[in-house]
Amino acid sequence: MVDPAASPIARALGRIPSGLFIVTTLRGERPSGFLGSFVMQVGFAPPTVCVAVGHDRPHLADIRRTGRFALSILGAENRGLMAPFLRRLPPEKSPLDGLALQRTAAGSVVLADSVAWVDCKVTSETETGDHTLVLGQVLEGALLREGEPATHVRKNGLSY
Repeated sequence: MVDPAASPIARALGRIPSGLFIVTTLRGERPSGFLGSFVMQVGFAPPTVCVAVGHDRPHLADIRRTGRFALSILGAENRGLMAPFLRRLPPEKSPLDGLALQRTAAGSVVLADSVAWVDCKVTSETETGDHTLVLGQVLEGALLREGEPATHVRKNGLSY
């Protein structure tokens, strides 16, 4: 049997580069977040971004409840900031614990050590396969420092 991850489609999709972002929202009063790579700008006027969130991720419910999300755009030298998001944590812990955070004017949480951030208001969502595409109008943003964004290329485009 052929491994689907080794199929020509999986290998071709794996070559589509993506950025690396920490997507944040709130779970009650506590910051909630995950490492996202399915993110892109999809409009200029108004500025709009899209983030794909797995249907089974608790963060999708958080985004729906708050109607907001923020993107911290990681720089090439920020790969260490991803480590807490790559391991399972007990429910009382957050991967954001111990990271330098700042609040936007609207109260969203972003990483103070990222290259840039944008704060978004959800405008719509669309279900597609195993993810939900969440569109957000960018209401605020800042370039925190100059630097190249972190990018990622998968070996297999059919899984993380």
